[in-house]
Amino acid sequence: MKPFALDLDEKQIKKERNKARDLRTSQWWKRKCAKGECHYCGQSTPAKELTMDHIVPIARGGRSTKGNVVPCCKECNNKKKQLLPMEWEQYLSGFRNED
Repeated sequence: MKPFALDLDEKQIKKERNKARDLRTSQWWKRKCAKGECHYCGQSTPAKELTMDHIVPIARGGRSTKGNVVPCCKECNNKKKQLLPMEWEQYLSGFRNED
């Protein structure tokens, strides 16, 4: 059992992934990436190196919509994994408290 997965069937997950693939080819997404900035850490990142992150992950009920995807660097995307925004903030605040 996946720790965060909702009762989504493979058909629903595949549908959302296909919608994300379509969004990646849209002019809207290309303009978002052209800014060259990670949504999470604010680091300047070449547009072609930005990845699409679902703010609320598909596995946790998120959808592939313009309001739920942001460009981010690979490092942030790998760290965030399937965390919800509040969990991600809590994760980041743990690092800030160590400074």
